[in-house]
Amino acid sequence: MDVSIDDASSIGVGALCGLGYTEGEARTIVAHLLDCELRGLAYSGLARILSIAERLAAHPRTAQRAEVVRDTPVSAAIDAHDEIGYLVAPIAAELARDKALAAGIAAIAVRDTWYTGMLSYYLEPLADAGLVTIAASNASPWVAVAGGSEPLVGTNPFAMAFPTPGGATVWDIGTSAVTHADAVLAGREGRALPEGVAFDPTGAPTTDPRDALAGALAPWGGHRGSGLAMAVQLLGMHAGSAALPAELAGFGMTIIAMRSDLFAEDGHLEREAAAFAQAVRSSRPLDPAAPARMPFDRSRALREERRARGTLSIAEGVLDALRHLPA
Repeated sequence: MDVSIDDASSIGVGALCGLGYTEGEARTIVAHLLDCELRGLAYSGLARILSIAERLAAHPRTAQRAEVVRDTPVSAAIDAHDEIGYLVAPIAAELARDKALAAGIAAIAVRDTWYTGMLSYYLEPLADAGLVTIAASNASPWVAVAGGSEPLVGTNPFAMAFPTPGGATVWDIGTSAVTHADAVLAGREGRALPEGVAFDPTGAPTTDPRDALAGALAPWGGHRGSGLAMAVQLLGMHAGSAALPAELAGFGMTIIAMRSDLFAEDGHLEREAAAFAQAVRSSRPLDPAAPARMPFDRSRALREERRARGTLSIAEGVLDALRHLPA
């Protein structure tokens, strides 16, 4: 159903406050979830609050909060103490920005977190600040590797962002054939998954999201995507995670940021990136109705369109569930 962006925000903030988050924390989380909704990624939008509620019911939030446990002029390690990634990743991104702008380069790692969401959400502002950024996060073993059917890696997003005139160029992918969030939402909505994206607990292909969540999601991109997923899993270990993190716990996340003039003269990257973007968008298309585009073009256009409209289309069942979450 259609709902105004303001109303959607109020519903989300109210639900999260009912789960024990402060209003400030709730607004931080909801800002991220609404950006997902604005970009057409409903499975990572307000529906995620239902999963947060289930996770907190099984593992209540403790009194500990994220803290920096190692710090140098160009790096920091954050122990999240089981804090949700939506609240910890902004701290990591701010540290990456400040250190990279001061020293030229910075690397920040987060351990013991969960649900980091869209990495592009954290990288876009850093790129707008003139930083080239890379981020990755491992997760619980929900995904098989190429050639197997047992869960061994997370959905393991990987993202990069570059300062480009007219708006950052951001590339952000998950390394599973279908996201864990989409499988969870499919189970809530009673819809099947596409063919070829999941295995049941016996290793047989399945379109049942509940069997997929009990079994394994397939990797994206064959051996190439599977290799990237394994590399992200190892990066998570470098940040402090276990090889196979527990269910929705113990994720490891890394953000690397570099000033755009670290290697070439000031303005070179931005100028050449703009020329490259123009070349891509004006290149000869296979289908005139679907011209080539730069990463993030679709997301940016859809977000602007929905902001201008002022409304979002959110499943009525999701809104009802959020309104009736037990405190």
